[in-house]
Amino acid sequence: MARHQGAVLVDTNVITRSWRALTGGYRVETVEDCIAETQTGYQRRRPELQIDAAELRGSLNTVHPVGDRERADLAVRISGIELDRGEASLWSHALTRTDAWVLCGPDKANLRCGVRLGYREQLVSLEGLLDDLGHRPGTALNKWYTKRWHLRAIGELVLMEEHGRS
Repeated sequence: MARHQGAVLVDTNVITRSWRALTGGYRVETVEDCIAETQTGYQRRRPELQIDAAELRGSLNTVHPVGDRERADLAVRISGIELDRGEASLWSHALTRTDAWVLCGPDKANLRCGVRLGYREQLVSLEGLLDDLGHRPGTALNKWYTKRWHLRAIGELVLMEEHGRS
């Protein structure tokens, strides 16, 4: 697959796993709530997973604020899907965009939100993004970051959403 040239929207899980690699090859963007979540539990993380907020902000293309109006718009559209604050803010922001973007957030609720909203094609796995850069992580990715898990989860969620609407 050709490497995506537009914005890559990332959630907290992706930031804590591979933000340095991604910012070296993509226009990585996130929201304020995801930045705040990277600092939660900071002191209990292994040193290689600790993220300096200033360094993170400096490496990202943009960190977007999200207001209550955007969050309310999302909540109405995804009734029954429970997202954490960072995921909800990321999707709230994504819905305001008119440019080409993809979203990487390896959580089933996050993926379900994208499927329900009609953005299935914009959902990407961390492994896929890293592969397109030619980057091989030093340690194996957890299964929920892999292309295989991502495709399986999307397939299941499409069926679930279609069944729920019939």
